[in-house]
Amino acid sequence: MIGLISATAAGAAARDRLAAAWPDRTRVYEGPVGEAVRAAFAECGQLVCFLATGAVVRLIAPLLGEKASDPGVVCVDEGGRFAMSLVGGHAGGANELARAVGEVLGAEPVVTTATDAVGLPGLDTLGLPVEGDVPGVSRALLDGEPVVLDTEVRWPLPPLPVAAEGAYTIRVTDRAAVPAEREVVLRPPTLVVGVGASRGAPADEVVGLVEGALAEAGLSAASLAELATVDAKAEEPGVVEAARRLGVPLVTYSADELAAVDVPNPSRAPLAAVGTPSVAEAAALVRGGELLVPKRKSERPDGTPAMATCAVVRRPGRGRLAVVGLGPGARDLLTPRAQAELRRASVLVGLDQYVDQIRDLLRPGTRILQSGLGAEEERARTAVAEARRGHAVALIGSGDAGVYAMASPALAEASDDIDVTGVPGVTAALAAGAVLGAPLGHDHVSISLSDLHTPWEVIERRVRAAAEADLVVTFYNPRSRGRDWQLPKALAILSGHREPTTPVGVVRNASRPGESSRVTTLAGLDPETVDMMTVVTVGNTATREIAGRMVTPRGYRWQGYSQEENR
Repeated sequence: MIGLISATAAGAAARDRLAAAWPDRTRVYEGPVGEAVRAAFAECGQLVCFLATGAVVRLIAPLLGEKASDPGVVCVDEGGRFAMSLVGGHAGGANELARAVGEVLGAEPVVTTATDAVGLPGLDTLGLPVEGDVPGVSRALLDGEPVVLDTEVRWPLPPLPVAAEGAYTIRVTDRAAVPAEREVVLRPPTLVVGVGASRGAPADEVVGLVEGALAEAGLSAASLAELATVDAKAEEPGVVEAARRLGVPLVTYSADELAAVDVPNPSRAPLAAVGTPSVAEAAALVRGGELLVPKRKSERPDGTPAMATCAVVRRPGRGRLAVVGLGPGARDLLTPRAQAELRRASVLVGLDQYVDQIRDLLRPGTRILQSGLGAEEERARTAVAEARRGHAVALIGSGDAGVYAMASPALAEASDDIDVTGVPGVTAALAAGAVLGAPLGHDHVSISLSDLHTPWEVIERRVRAAAEADLVVTFYNPRSRGRDWQLPKALAILSGHREPTTPVGVVRNASRPGESSRVTTLAGLDPETVDMMTVVTVGNTATREIAGRMVTPRGYRWQGYSQEENR
């Protein structure tokens, strides 16, 4: 919960705007400001104070305790111009809260945490348990001193400016290692423990077995991702309580799924009891991984038969591929989600000219793999290969990456061994449509006139079908130096089904420097004025030019109007 505190009418107005935007996340504290701050500090995970910074400092100073447990505090000035992350920037989430408050109120977020200020991810903000010399290693990263990244287990991390040799180390491991001097240890959740249990097995026995197995194998309980078992044990009290105590989810699988897993130590007992020859090993291995600790039984002090078994598997982090649409070129048409993915990726793959567009948005340490025109399939293969190596990869394309761009070759190359996410972008047809007016107000289709990858016979058939269906048509790749006859041919096909006066919109460099546009007609368009930087939109029989803009009505109430009546 986020506590909201204000002292003046102006502060209350901004406070109420934030409360209205986040009704389920916020709580307004009324009354004397000092009492309100003390109550919110004790009851909330974060605070937004609509007060002077000095006042907030004095009010919270006596309340501050541990950095790891104090709430994050954001201070918003009376004019609503700035949202300052005051306390708990990383641990308390105040840095992100300041940015979120800024978006809602139109305020400028002020973040002074050193790593955030220079674009470095904080080592304590990666979502992983962290131990060791976090301040020292962070300072080394900030000062440009060489820091070594030692990845004992594969895990997708954001970009970090690391070196092959250095006095400081970031170690990524699931082993129970004590951090050395000048070392930070990150513990990713790579360990899965499969558990089998008899009815009535005590939680103490299950927890003791799991912790003992991890300790004897030299593994860290901080890297435990989940307990896994068979569906029949989904509500076994001892197993459910063990997962709660260990702080991990309990994941269950059907007996048929587990029976299909090849394990080194099958047994008749679970086969008779729950329908699978293995529970512990099979549940740990069902989604793949490396068996580190084969099935072992619990030991009971009174010598009675064990009531629990477990097995430990290392399941390294899957690589991640984000296919990102950059939009038509203007920075303000690049979505916040796209920007977040660019900053998250440790590897960026893209066309050289697109990389140049967003290079300033990348974090220090991002590895850039760029190439020129004609290497699309190579870039797709490279991006997938990097993701398979466990990296967080962003593959960029202009417009929407799924429209005549990189998503289709990348997803054709990718299999289910990596995580893939798509980030939509404003595609050229939409950018050009916004410039022209509302040409896409009814059913429409986009067709590329490039026959480099699609035979012209297929393209021609599609143009003819769109003409017969009376669809508005947007032509991508309409004309180049080596392809100068396709656009006239396509226009001729449309002319067989539409009047010569049908509006046609021509937009060059939509949203980019040098943008130009004009509305002409099907008969009046000169194909020689069109190039590869141009989008051509041909209206349907209902499209009209109104005040110099192309408009395709959603309904058909204008069908009886003449062109002259609508001008």
